[in-house]
Amino acid sequence: MLLSQINGPEDLKQLSVDELASLAAEIRQFLIEKLSVTGGHLASNLGVVELTLALHYRYNSPTDKFIYDVGHQAYVHKMLTGRMDQFDTLRKLNGLCGFVKRRESEHDVWEAGHSSTSLSAAMGMALARDLKGENFKVVPIIGDGALTGGMAFEALNHIGHEKKKLMVILNDNEMSIAPNVGALHNYLSRIRSDRTYLRAKDEIEILLRKIPAIGGKLAKTAEKVKDSLKYMMVPGILFEELGFTYLGPVDGHDIQKLLETFKQADNVEGPVLVHVLTTKGKGYKPAEADSYKWHGISPYKIESGQVLKAVGNPMYTEVFGQTLIELAEQDERIVAVTPAMPGGSGLIPFSERFPDRMIDVGIAEQHAATMCAALAMEGMKPVYAVYSTFMQRAYDQIVHDICRHNANVMFAIDRAGFVGADGETHQGAYDIAFMRHIPNLVMMMPKDENELRHMMKTALDYNDGPIAYRYPRVNGTGVKLDEELVSIPIGSWQKLREGEGIAIAAIGPMVQVAEEAADQLKSAGIKVTVINARFLKPLDSAMLLEVVKSHGTMLVLEEASQAGSLGSAILEFYAEHEITGIDIKLMGIPDRFIEHGSIKEQREQVGLTVEAVVQKVQQAKAEQAFAYGKKTLPS
Repeated sequence: MLLSQINGPEDLKQLSVDELASLAAEIRQFLIEKLSVTGGHLASNLGVVELTLALHYRYNSPTDKFIYDVGHQAYVHKMLTGRMDQFDTLRKLNGLCGFVKRRESEHDVWEAGHSSTSLSAAMGMALARDLKGENFKVVPIIGDGALTGGMAFEALNHIGHEKKKLMVILNDNEMSIAPNVGALHNYLSRIRSDRTYLRAKDEIEILLRKIPAIGGKLAKTAEKVKDSLKYMMVPGILFEELGFTYLGPVDGHDIQKLLETFKQADNVEGPVLVHVLTTKGKGYKPAEADSYKWHGISPYKIESGQVLKAVGNPMYTEVFGQTLIELAEQDERIVAVTPAMPGGSGLIPFSERFPDRMIDVGIAEQHAATMCAALAMEGMKPVYAVYSTFMQRAYDQIVHDICRHNANVMFAIDRAGFVGADGETHQGAYDIAFMRHIPNLVMMMPKDENELRHMMKTALDYNDGPIAYRYPRVNGTGVKLDEELVSIPIGSWQKLREGEGIAIAAIGPMVQVAEEAADQLKSAGIKVTVINARFLKPLDSAMLLEVVKSHGTMLVLEEASQAGSLGSAILEFYAEHEITGIDIKLMGIPDRFIEHGSIKEQREQVGLTVEAVVQKVQQAKAEQAFAYGKKTLPS
């Protein structure tokens, strides 16, 4: 077993190239076995085994910098840099992160959970290297899906202009998470299929060298001939025109060819783009056959590929997808828009039912937002289905193009709140804080999956501007789903139970936590008011004014950043109305990034549990009693 001999990149360099091929097979078997227990990003990592081996064999990490775009394809990198014995803890609390993590290893030089950042990071590191007079390689590894992101093109343009020496690895597997879309994808597909290209450049150079006495006007003519032939024969001209030397395409599963290409790249001054062709899911038939399903996978049976999913109520995402179909059958104006997440956003059934009204723009959140604004202005009803963590990439477009225009865009914000094993780069904790202050926008969040359906109907019936409904990455509560959908009055909250002295205002899954806490408190003789604060903007001002008349304390409970979210909004409301007769206590996500683990563990970390709410209310009750006692003391 070669794998047991690898404790760091230096051990890899003791092997022959033939031994590297054997090691690749062992790495694949290791990943298949480990991820069958932990789950994780299997297909993407199986596809980059030889590429990662070749990089570590040729270069010297961490002196040379490997920058993984997104980072979910870095499992092999982690294995080769001394973390093999931690894979049993992958994506678990206090365990190995599913993405690149600087704190884990000196070999992890750049963290990312969002796509299209690697090229900008590479340019920054190359600039710093040259300014400091240092000498090391900078190697960003970016997928063809991530290359569709606008930020990647901004970086390509700058790198090509500055002519900094770095080597971009374009890992072309024809996939991001979902199948790639767009003109760039089609362009890369042509390069993949054009076998004449593999000989073109060499034959052109041989032809030109045979022309005698090239000089003066003849030299210029030769250059024009060369350029013309290059345009006809070299599909990689896009990258050449951007200032890169284009090498490839090269078989990403042939280590010898990869090493030869890297050696060639090292001899080029300026930026080089190496186009590497890989197969996502390579070496495991179920993953090769359906790399979309096996991109991020739950535990599974190795022999059959059967995924071991816990049986439970439908997830909010599934309820959203089905409800959108129902609404779209009634309203032809509905168009679903997603930035490369049709499956994760629950839109595959919609795309099958309404293929012409389903638009996947690729990894292009900004473009999606502005396009939705224009769709709305032309009388359509666009539904921008996006994860909370990815929507923040389109903040400027939300402000400038949607809200400023008061465009009637519907935001379906998935993964709102904690997301579990994906960790801190994917937490949906900040969208309330960065959206509720934008003029014209309405925001809401349901207490259960049935209320989500009614909120979707509310959004469809609303014609006065942008409106958002956010929902979590959890299974629904199992409530009965109403067949007839009705609009909820904008800005209205719902009082679920009447109590005395203390009110709990909660949103989303925290409403259930508040209800369970209220049951426990009732057994202890404390009756609290529980409010479903389902509209984050506008607030229910009438209920807020009513609560202050009969309650001395309000506890605001939300699975969102404590700074800037619902609690802040309520504090602002009372301050604006100069109301001081109520004590506001906040329970939310504190001012720090919350790392990977289960959602239950993440809630426990920050005190968003039934037990914590009970304790907080009991403390508030004691404070009220103490304050009352002080007031009755003689002066």
